[in-house]
Order: sequence, then structure tokens, then C-alpha cells
Amino acid sequence: MPSDVIDLRDFYQTGLGRVARRMIRRTIRSMWPDLHGMRLVGIGYATPFLSAISADTERTVSLMPASQGVLGWSPDGRNLVALADENELPFSDYSIDRVLVVHALETSEAAGAFLKEIWRVLAGGGRLLIVVPNRRGIWARLDRTPFGSGQPYTMSQLSRLLRDELFTPVATAAALFVPPSRHRMTLRSAAAWERLGKRWFPTFAGVVLIEAAKQIYAKPAAARAPRRRLVYAPARPGLSHREVDL
Repeated sequence: MPSDVIDLRDFYQTGLGRVARRMIRRTIRSMWPDLHGMRLVGIGYATPFLSAISADTERTVSLMPASQGVLGWSPDGRNLVALADENELPFSDYSIDRVLVVHALETSEAAGAFLKEIWRVLAGGGRLLIVVPNRRGIWARLDRTPFGSGQPYTMSQLSRLLRDELFTPVATAAALFVPPSRHRMTLRSAAAWERLGKRWFPTFAGVVLIEAAKQIYAKPAAARAPRRRLVYAPARPGLSHREVDL
């Protein structure tokens, strides 16, 4: 079940939430250090991370899924957030350079369709960066944080899903090695947990991050199963519609 936007906001205002935001933001910035002149879209609850990478973009917009709710956001006073259907993004084809997905894929009811829509709006050289809870991490096992909601992924599962939807994984990372504890000493030592975890225990991170490039070729037509849809035909006794193959 998707986390409510109010719950997400409240979590990131806690001490544990601020630590989680800081650890994840550092990793996002290391993967995308320069977005000068690019068009950036955040999908899900990405606003705690957008300000760290949006300073030099041409424009930045955040979309929040209808199932999650919406809160206004902007680093300079203008509202840059809109409510949107994750399977019908309000952008034209090939119009976006970078897409950051946080707190969205793991709660999507149709992950494949969601990724197809991101593929549609990305430009030819566009990149997608996804942050999801790690199936093997402690954070995904506890529902007292947003990372315990939805479907967690391993790196290999996420990579396979992206390949199925015509994305090529190009970089991976892990973050959030500090235990999900509100104990003050644990939070103060978060940076040390992060250093040790990245070096010795990368499998047990709280979140995994994967950057993927848009493939510009499509699957052969023969590999696609025919779709069926309802087509209305002239009324005949006992028949109101029929199915045809597309």
C-alpha cells in the first residue's frame, strides 16, 4: 500500500528521517553530480532529494501519484509539484532528460506500465534513477518507516525489470546502512555506519539505487503478444460488442 504523503513528510521531519534523507541524497549526488541545463522530473515523494541536484537544471518538476496525495514544494517559493497518474505522465514524448523515482516504484500496482510511461517521456539520451527499499535490508522488514511499504527489490530483480522495459542499467549504488533506530547515539554514528556498510556489507543496505539509460530500439514485433480490446459493432440480436486482435 502506498504511503500517504503526510506520513512521508512527517517521517522526513524526524531525526531518523533526516538521517535517511542525508544518506540517500549523498548517494544521488554522487551518481548525478552535474545536471546543468537538463530537464529533471521527480516522481513519487522525491522532493526531499530534488533540491540537492536541481540547482543548475533548466527546469525541475515533481509529480506525486494520485494514490499518495500531493504537497506543494519549491526551493524558491514557486510551486513545482503536480498530482499525476503514474501511467499517464503529463509530458510529451522524448521531452525529459532525467527522471528520479523515489517512494513510487515499490508501491506501483503496475510497475511495468509505469516504466513504459517513463520510457516514453525520456529523451534519446535520457537517464532514469530509481531508489527502492532493499529486499535484503533491515529497513524493508519494519513498517514503522516508509521503506517498509510496498514491494522491496534486490539489485538483480530491479535490473531485470528495467531490461524487460527497454532500459539498460548503467550504474548501481547502495545507501542507508544505519539501523532504523531512533536512538541518539545510533543516529550520530550514521556516517560511520555508511562507510563501513559500503565497504563490507553492501548487500544489506536499506535502499538500492540503479541508474538506467533508455534503449532507443524496440523489441521485434514478432515477440509481442497480440493485445485484445473491445470494439463496438452494429447491434444485432443478442450481441452488443465483440473482441478483435490488434
